[in-house]
Amino acid sequence: MRIVSTLLLIFFTFIVFYAAAGLPDVGDPNSAPSTHVSPRYIEKAYEEIHSPNVVTAVLADYRGYDTLGETTVIFTAGIATVLILRAGHKKSDQGGKRE
Repeated sequence: MRIVSTLLLIFFTFIVFYAAAGLPDVGDPNSAPSTHVSPRYIEKAYEEIHSPNVVTAVLADYRGYDTLGETTVIFTAGIATVLILRAGHKKSDQGGKRE
């Protein structure tokens, strides 16, 4: 089973690196987001959203569902962590009691 897990890990690592090789370099001014998306957000943000802050316009309106999804995932992870830690704490308290 360990060999299968290792082979799967190597395979998926290769896939990730292969896919990442096709991405544009960080900060490339000729990449699609820099030439098409960013200028449109900057030019139209105030006109469409009426927010002088472009970051707020992008996060709250243009990418609102993404932001909501990310917030939900982080909240769920936080709640799960608290519940797991509390369950472990309760078990250790019960184990120490003698009747």
